[in-house]
Amino acid sequence: MTATGPPTPLKPPPAGLPKELLSSASFLLKRLALVVKERSLEAFESTGLSPYHHGVLALLEEEPRETQAMIADALGYDRSHLVGLLDELEERGLIERRRDPGDRRRHLVSLTPEGRRALNRLRSIVKRVEDEFFAPLDAEQRQALHALLSQLASHHDPRHAASERSERS
Repeated sequence: MTATGPPTPLKPPPAGLPKELLSSASFLLKRLALVVKERSLEAFESTGLSPYHHGVLALLEEEPRETQAMIADALGYDRSHLVGLLDELEERGLIERRRDPGDRRRHLVSLTPEGRRALNRLRSIVKRVEDEFFAPLDAEQRQALHALLSQLASHHDPRHAASERSERS
């Protein structure tokens, strides 16, 4: 006969959320945004870059914004925060900044070949995070969700609406 100690207490299940909150689409959006943000930050950690860096690199490749102010405005980043991001990207050789010969107060920003390679690595990470996050949805559901989110973004964010208009042109 073997002696056993007292039974190990089972971990109680997490407390459920109030039905009132679960019935709120904005609450669910906020909760899910926090989850996907955390997963993205964790996934990017090994690169030494962040989703904010990814935004800058993607913007510079897709539709180059020449000045720091244009980049900040397009992405909705605080201009002083953007300067720090650009410093980090420049130190890694992913972007190049140079004075605007026409206006010495401005810096022109461009993507380097190494920046394009880094952007491709970051895109792979984003794809993996999205595939894992949206795994419960099939392709049609993902497309429908994206269409609804785009509709909301167009209504609430002038940058999104402007991007959609330029795509149609």
